[in-house]
Amino acid sequence: MTDYHESWDALDDHAKNVHRALSSLKEEIEAVDWYHQRVVLCQDEELRKVLAHNRDEEIEHACMTLEWLRRKMPAWEEQLKTYLFTEVSIVEAEEAAEGGGESGGGEGESGSGASGGLGIGSLKEE
Repeated sequence: MTDYHESWDALDDHAKNVHRALSSLKEEIEAVDWYHQRVVLCQDEELRKVLAHNRDEEIEHACMTLEWLRRKMPAWEEQLKTYLFTEVSIVEAEEAAEGGGESGGGEGESGSGASGGLGIGSLKEE
Protein backbone atom coordinates (compact mmCIF):
# COMPACT_ATOMS: atom_id res chain seq x y z
CA MET A 1 0.00 0.00 0.00
CA THR A 2 1.52 3.29 -1.02
CA ASP A 3 -1.32 5.78 -0.76
CA TYR A 4 -1.66 6.09 3.00
CA HIS A 5 -0.30 8.89 5.15
CA GLU A 6 0.38 7.19 8.46
CA SER A 7 2.36 4.10 9.34
CA TRP A 8 0.36 1.16 8.00
CA ASP A 9 1.58 -1.01 10.84
CA ALA A 10 0.33 1.51 13.42
CA LEU A 11 -3.23 1.58 12.02
CA ASP A 12 -5.83 -0.72 13.55
CA ASP A 13 -7.87 -3.10 11.41
CA HIS A 14 -10.85 -0.73 11.23
CA ALA A 15 -8.69 2.13 9.93
CA LYS A 16 -7.12 -0.19 7.37
CA ASN A 17 -10.54 -1.33 6.19
CA VAL A 18 -11.78 2.25 5.93
CA HIS A 19 -8.71 3.06 3.84
CA ARG A 20 -9.43 0.07 1.61
CA ALA A 21 -13.03 1.15 1.18
CA LEU A 22 -12.13 4.76 0.40
CA SER A 23 -9.47 3.66 -2.09
CA SER A 24 -11.96 1.32 -3.74
CA LEU A 25 -14.60 4.06 -3.86
CA LYS A 26 -12.16 6.39 -5.61
CA GLU A 27 -11.32 3.67 -8.13
CA GLU A 28 -14.97 2.86 -8.82
CA ILE A 29 -15.85 6.51 -9.37
CA GLU A 30 -12.87 6.94 -11.67
CA ALA A 31 -14.05 3.90 -13.64
CA VAL A 32 -17.55 5.40 -13.88
CA ASP A 33 -16.02 8.54 -15.39
CA TRP A 34 -13.93 6.61 -17.90
CA TYR A 35 -16.84 4.44 -19.04
CA HIS A 36 -19.16 7.43 -19.21
CA GLN A 37 -16.78 9.31 -21.50
CA ARG A 38 -16.62 6.27 -23.75
CA VAL A 39 -20.41 5.95 -23.79
CA VAL A 40 -20.82 9.58 -24.79
CA LEU A 41 -18.40 9.31 -27.70
CA CYS A 42 -19.00 5.76 -28.92
CA GLN A 43 -20.65 5.62 -32.34
CA ASP A 44 -21.39 1.90 -32.33
CA GLU A 45 -24.82 1.39 -30.71
CA GLU A 46 -24.19 -2.13 -29.44
CA LEU A 47 -20.79 -1.25 -27.98
CA ARG A 48 -22.29 1.89 -26.41
CA LYS A 49 -24.84 -0.32 -24.63
CA VAL A 50 -22.09 -2.63 -23.35
CA LEU A 51 -20.06 0.34 -22.10
CA ALA A 52 -23.13 1.86 -20.44
CA HIS A 53 -23.79 -1.47 -18.73
CA ASN A 54 -20.19 -1.55 -17.50
CA ARG A 55 -20.46 2.03 -16.26
CA ASP A 56 -23.63 1.23 -14.36
CA GLU A 57 -21.95 -1.81 -12.79
CA GLU A 58 -19.21 0.51 -11.51
CA ILE A 59 -21.90 2.79 -10.06
CA GLU A 60 -23.35 -0.24 -8.27
CA HIS A 61 -19.93 -1.09 -6.84
CA ALA A 62 -19.41 2.50 -5.68
CA CYS A 63 -22.82 2.51 -3.97
CA MET A 64 -22.11 -0.79 -2.23
CA THR A 65 -18.85 0.63 -0.88
CA LEU A 66 -20.57 3.85 0.16
CA GLU A 67 -23.12 1.81 2.08
CA TRP A 68 -20.32 -0.05 3.86
CA LEU A 69 -18.82 3.31 4.85
CA ARG A 70 -22.21 4.52 6.07
CA ARG A 71 -22.53 1.50 8.31
CA LYS A 72 -18.98 1.72 9.69
CA MET A 73 -18.45 5.49 10.06
CA PRO A 74 -21.34 7.43 11.64
CA ALA A 75 -20.34 10.73 10.02
CA TRP A 76 -21.13 9.25 6.61
CA GLU A 77 -24.66 8.39 7.69
CA GLU A 78 -25.21 11.85 9.13
CA GLN A 79 -24.09 13.60 5.95
CA LEU A 80 -25.89 11.21 3.61
CA LYS A 81 -29.14 11.81 5.50
CA THR A 82 -28.67 15.54 4.95
CA TYR A 83 -27.99 15.47 1.23
CA LEU A 84 -29.25 12.28 -0.42
CA PHE A 85 -32.77 11.82 -1.73
CA THR A 86 -33.82 15.40 -1.04
CA GLU A 87 -35.53 17.79 -3.40
CA VAL A 88 -34.24 21.11 -2.03
CA SER A 89 -31.09 22.64 -3.42
CA ILE A 90 -27.93 21.13 -2.03
CA VAL A 91 -26.88 24.48 -0.58
CA GLU A 92 -30.26 24.88 1.15
CA ALA A 93 -29.88 21.39 2.63
CA GLU A 94 -26.51 22.39 4.06
CA GLU A 95 -27.87 25.66 5.46
CA ALA A 96 -30.78 23.84 7.08
CA ALA A 97 -28.45 21.23 8.58
CA GLU A 98 -26.27 23.97 10.05
CA GLY A 99 -29.29 25.77 11.46
CA GLY A 100 -29.22 28.70 9.06
CA GLY A 101 -31.90 27.56 6.65
CA GLU A 102 -35.39 28.89 6.27
CA SER A 103 -37.84 26.67 8.16
CA GLY A 104 -40.68 27.62 5.86
CA GLY A 105 -39.01 26.18 2.78
CA GLY A 106 -38.09 29.55 1.33
CA GLU A 107 -36.96 29.86 -2.23
CA GLY A 108 -33.32 30.32 -3.09
CA GLU A 109 -31.54 33.23 -1.49
CA SER A 110 -34.65 35.21 -0.64
CA GLY A 111 -34.27 34.25 3.02
CA SER A 112 -31.57 36.83 3.76
CA GLY A 113 -33.61 39.84 2.67
CA ALA A 114 -35.05 41.30 5.90
CA SER A 115 -31.95 40.97 8.04
CA GLY A 116 -29.75 42.30 5.26
CA GLY A 117 -26.96 40.13 6.55
CA LEU A 118 -25.58 36.69 6.54
CA GLY A 119 -28.71 34.84 7.62
CA ILE A 120 -28.08 35.52 11.32
CA GLY A 121 -30.74 38.17 11.81
CA SER A 122 -32.82 35.83 13.98
CA LEU A 123 -30.01 35.73 16.55
CA LYS A 124 -30.28 39.50 17.02
CA GLU A 125 -34.04 39.32 17.49
CA GLU A 126 -33.90 36.81 20.37
